[in-house]
Amino acid sequence: MVKERYTRFKDISISERILNTVFLLTIGLGYLAALANLYYTHQGRDGKAGISIDDVTIHYHGSKEQTRLGNAITGIMEPNLRHKSDKDVILDWIQEGADELEYNEKIAPIFNRDCVICHTPAINPSLPDLTNYAGVADVAHSGGASIPALIRVSHIHLFGIAFILFFIGKIFILCDINIYVKRIAVVIPFAAMLLDVLSWFITKSIPSFSYVVVASGALMGLSMGLQILVSAYQMWFFTKEKPN
Repeated sequence: MVKERYTRFKDISISERILNTVFLLTIGLGYLAALANLYYTHQGRDGKAGISIDDVTIHYHGSKEQTRLGNAITGIMEPNLRHKSDKDVILDWIQEGADELEYNEKIAPIFNRDCVICHTPAINPSLPDLTNYAGVADVAHSGGASIPALIRVSHIHLFGIAFILFFIGKIFILCDINIYVKRIAVVIPFAAMLLDVLSWFITKSIPSFSYVVVASGALMGLSMGLQILVSAYQMWFFTKEKPN
């Protein structure tokens, strides 16, 4: 009976190593860019500079003290308003019930001028849609992200990240390490991603679950990063010593 021979990094060509390396490098840089986008998307929702657990909670659950729109224009988004007096116009509109008639008369011109350049689904689907009344109403009333918005972002997230994790895992399984450690390692980022997305929906009802959003997202990033680093190291620098 011939024993099955498993492929390891030592068995692949230099061209394959180069291809794997540039792929992992590109994914690593892309993930850093995603973290920067995450920071600028969520920071300042509590009216303070920087990102905090409160920003995550407000994004998914909402705030009893202020709406998402109110938090944004009194915090991180205020400098984007061309005229500072527009902030009071928007806040007054929110306070009076955020009705559609006044939106068309006073609010839409402000958003069309200062906000829709970024807050358009075709440009950035992770940001609130400020191109129409329905999108603005979602953030002008307390309650955090809407279920349709969470579904839209989660399906993009699941499809995109799953492919990335699959190809990183396909490279990682060529590592020469304990088989059980390897099997657990390739499952962890997928499990963390699923928990991350699930926790978005749970946080909408249970605000304290925002800690799970942060923890699961961090676990996915760390596990993915370790797979990239270990794979790159073993491809180019690791040589298993032969027993005497």
